[in-house]
Amino acid sequence: MPKEDYYSILNVNKNANEVEIKKSYRRLAMKYHPDRNKGDILAEEKFKKVSEAYDVLSNPEKKKLYDTYGHSGIDPNTYSSNVNMNFSDIFGDIFGDVFGSSKKEKNNNNNGNDIYYKLDLTLEEAINGTNVKIGVKTLVCCKICNGLGTKGDVQICKTCKGLGNVRIQQGFFTIQQSCPKCNGEGNIVKDYCKNCMGDGRIEENVVLSVKIPLGVDTGDKIRLNGKGEAGKKNSPSGDLYIEINIKKHDIYFRKNIDLYCEIPINFIVAILGGIIEIPLWNEKIKIKVPPETQTGKIFRLKGSGIKSFKGDGPGDLYCTVIVEIPINLNEEQKKLLIDFDKSTNMVKCYPKISLWAETVKKFFK
Repeated sequence: MPKEDYYSILNVNKNANEVEIKKSYRRLAMKYHPDRNKGDILAEEKFKKVSEAYDVLSNPEKKKLYDTYGHSGIDPNTYSSNVNMNFSDIFGDIFGDVFGSSKKEKNNNNNGNDIYYKLDLTLEEAINGTNVKIGVKTLVCCKICNGLGTKGDVQICKTCKGLGNVRIQQGFFTIQQSCPKCNGEGNIVKDYCKNCMGDGRIEENVVLSVKIPLGVDTGDKIRLNGKGEAGKKNSPSGDLYIEINIKKHDIYFRKNIDLYCEIPINFIVAILGGIIEIPLWNEKIKIKVPPETQTGKIFRLKGSGIKSFKGDGPGDLYCTVIVEIPINLNEEQKKLLIDFDKSTNMVKCYPKISLWAETVKKFFK
């Protein structure tokens, strides 16, 4: 009986490109996949034909031979073998987003999990660096059984011969799964450790000393290798990830390596000028305020910002002046201000107010 044409099997014409062939294969493979057609032998055979056709037509060299010589140009033993060996790769390429690609290397299930810890720091601690102690609840190796989970000897599982998995033939391809006898361990344990109940690990509160480098910022992460959960059967431990969070400061706020603050001054200093002091960690910095300083004036102190552990900096310190208007004045003080106001020239002493007034007049005209 002549073999069915591969293009007909995939329901594409001979001029179909790679994308069209892959799209058709995806649709048909989903339709006839054995998992969707339990016990349907016809669907399984159809699925096998679709996979066989795609194995040939998706390979440029095989496709060229097939287009030139037909089925006789392809050795049946070769394509049959290739379907069995490469099917998982084909299926992973097509359905990797749904089922997961078989090409991806899986992590050892016995490896310990990573731990994530959020650490709150003051701005001073973040800028200068510090040493802190943190307590984490984690799984550690059982000292009674040294992480083996057993007090006595272990026996190699006869079902999987110590491999931890077995192969099961389903139709035309083979499936690998965990050994049902030893649950994938590869060994049979007769006498479990009662301290860890056979797991090889117990839960403990662990105190760790952590060195925080200078200049860390909110969102920065510090990884401590091997300080996560212990792995099963003495497999590698996970890592500990410490995420930094900087607490709100009473005076300063931070943007990258620069510091910002707002400094209130009274209107006398703003008018006549003066000296103001601001605290900066272990010192006081003096800023000279020139006469007639307006609110919103920014003073930049170069190099008084933050030096980052990444090698950046130091940044700058930006101080914004906010002129505060006095409140709770008595009658005598108010009279003095009224007399002062009468003595001033609007245009000369208040240029912005005068300009605003003229602009408003023009607007209404």
